[in-house]
Amino acid sequence: MSKIHIPTPLRQYVGKQASVEVQGATVGEAMSALVAQHPDLRKHLYTEDGKLRAFVNLYLNDEDIRYLHKEATALKEGDNISIVPSIAGGR
Repeated sequence: MSKIHIPTPLRQYVGKQASVEVQGATVGEAMSALVAQHPDLRKHLYTEDGKLRAFVNLYLNDEDIRYLHKEATALKEGDNISIVPSIAGGR
């Protein structure tokens, strides 16, 4: 199993849990398992056509999956996935 760390603004959709354990051989499968368990989360992470939203970044053990194999990145037992929403602003 892998653990997905949920950012504070999204915890209301996962029963206020800071993390959720899921099964999956890849990051994409793990994320699919997450939204299958917590369907209200889907609209906050994915577009209507099933693509990860542009402002949602996923990290596998502190590595940005965009620089690995994206959602096809393989998982091993005990891996940690972090959902990190992009933050814009400043001057």
